Amino acid sequence: MPLQTLSPVIAGPRPKLKITDVECHVLLAPDYDPHFTSSAQDSFVIVLRTDQGIEGIGECDANPWMAKACIDAPGTHTMGLSIRDMLVGADPFEIGELWRKIYLGTAMNGRRGMVIHALSAVDMALWDLCGKALGKPVHELLGGATRDHILPYASLQPAGHRFEEYRDALCLSAEKAKKLGFKAMKTEVTMNGPYAHGGMRESYDRHTEVLAAVRKTIGPDITLMVDVQYLWEDAKTCLSVIKDWRDFNCYFLETPIWSDNVEEMAKLASDAPMPIACGEWLATRFEFEDLMDRGKVKVAQPDVGRVGGIGEAKIVCDMAKERGLTIVPHCWKTGISISATAHLAFVTQHCAFIEYLPPQLCVERLRRELAQEELEFRSDGTIPLPKRPGLGVEIDWDVVKRYKVA
Repeated sequence: MPLQTLSPVIAGPRPKLKITDVECHVLLAPDYDPHFTSSAQDSFVIVLRTDQGIEGIGECDANPWMAKACIDAPGTHTMGLSIRDMLVGADPFEIGELWRKIYLGTAMNGRRGMVIHALSAVDMALWDLCGKALGKPVHELLGGATRDHILPYASLQPAGHRFEEYRDALCLSAEKAKKLGFKAMKTEVTMNGPYAHGGMRESYDRHTEVLAAVRKTIGPDITLMVDVQYLWEDAKTCLSVIKDWRDFNCYFLETPIWSDNVEEMAKLASDAPMPIACGEWLATRFEFEDLMDRGKVKVAQPDVGRVGGIGEAKIVCDMAKERGLTIVPHCWKTGISISATAHLAFVTQHCAFIEYLPPQLCVERLRRELAQEELEFRSDGTIPLPKRPGLGVEIDWDVVKRYKVA
């Protein structure tokens, strides 16, 4: 696959800008729980500053200390260059060329994984910066919105360390989301496997009990997705359980098998009673090409803070469209990433939902406090088109100061 890149769609002249500084922030909520599998307890935030005083904000979903090292590390040869050095002095409007330069210039260090995750924050900040400089929202720079509203789904929040506590917490979260007006929800059902909540270990039939309880709570008319977080190692075992889930009318089953096990994913996709969704951890279009063509998933889930940024996520969305697949982006970070995801969704007609939690449903402190996004969740369960320049996000810099870690 050729290394095509994406740059802003700009009509008319644009200001001349030069990046003068790259500011990195490692943030950690003081009440974080190391036993809680949630990357929203910390964050890596990057600020790109220019000679005209315009700045762009970005975020990635990865270990923030590692991401900072990827940005700040000096380079010693032509295929292991410093990301910071490649950014300073550059024209921020050349987003596609900068992405290519960094991808190639760090090839011996990355191409996948952490370097690409860190590059996601850079790319996000570049789109935000260019939008602010032009006075246009990012969706306009991506080619223009294809609709005037999008549909968010609420990710239900678990709690407790016993089966009854876990089940009841998810049902309570579902009740809250329903009262707020959500027309779609996603429940985790993970009492086993690598993501097992609170160290729980329950039989597969108890997972079915949880899913049944959530569906009963929300009723038949709300769209229900289920995330089992890499619960099974093979298609045969997975199918032996989810054959009983047909009656729950699940919109998709997320990450049932390890992302790299595309052969088993393909077996599952052909026989499962619901579409299979995957992609939250993947970096670059190349990994998604494998997941789509060999893994045969029906729903692709690029995360703007991991896949390589907004531009790379848009390329993945275009690949999905060519294959007749649905996009439902993954996003489990603050309002910075949520806003970037929304702008992507507005230009992607085959994006069915975005992952979104208003402050009333957020458990993690950073998700509630760090950023105020423009996005408005309406009582009809939709989010209207944002209009502010860039990503439309306002950062609370006092929160940055309080939670910043050396």
